[in-house]
Amino acid sequence: MKDPNPKIRLHGFNNLTKSLSFNIFDISYAKTEQHRKEYIEYIDELYNAERLTEILTNVTKIVGANVLNVAREDYEPQGASVTMLIAEHESPPTDPDFDEEAPGPLPDTIVAHLDKSHVTVHTYPESHPDNGISTFRVDVDVSTCGVISPLRALNYLIHSFDSDIVTIDYRVRGMTRDVDGTKHYIDHDINSIQNFLTEDTQNAYQMIDVNVYQENIFHTKMLLKDFDIENYLFGAGSDEFNADELEDIKARLRKEMLEIFYSRNME
Repeated sequence: MKDPNPKIRLHGFNNLTKSLSFNIFDISYAKTEQHRKEYIEYIDELYNAERLTEILTNVTKIVGANVLNVAREDYEPQGASVTMLIAEHESPPTDPDFDEEAPGPLPDTIVAHLDKSHVTVHTYPESHPDNGISTFRVDVDVSTCGVISPLRALNYLIHSFDSDIVTIDYRVRGMTRDVDGTKHYIDHDINSIQNFLTEDTQNAYQMIDVNVYQENIFHTKMLLKDFDIENYLFGAGSDEFNADELEDIKARLRKEMLEIFYSRNME
């Protein structure tokens, strides 16, 4: 019986480059100037370079790679970056479904350099001086060569941050050859980035796909469905505002989230 999903037998090395890039946004409301200052300090402490290095080290383990080099920096007045260079393990992953279209592990299961691969993260905390909206953005890039896939790190990364809006881009570039000399421009099946997310994550977010299959480009945007005002007030509780103030804050927060999600300003 013919194998419905035969493995590609390559001539030499797998030269495909798989790149996963995504932005995570966390939105909050800080009432006073002091609250806004404390918000920036809180984010800077929570996601400092040391913590980001730990997150990216776990990402490297999840995708099946080794860390070769780490560069990291805490910036003034705010923000941090980590970069890692990584390399594939000497032996391939033992998981038989390593390259199948399925969710990767969750958290319970920096810039670093890998051999021909890398992982980077940059943070951008900021607060609007007039309307109290405070936004924390995280940019993450995972680029790998060979059989290892950055898509396995999706669930872990989304659950490592408070993610209100997530924008994800995945693309495969280059080509590799099989033993017959035929070129292959992708070495795994993928219909949607959403298929690499757990069911609870899919249910928690409104999601939109924009995919260009013939170019091996996949794009997914995610907006958190649940909106509890208590989760968005920094330094104060809802009992410190009257009903009209709460409605105004909710409108500002939702406007901020929708503008980021749709990438356009709204009246």
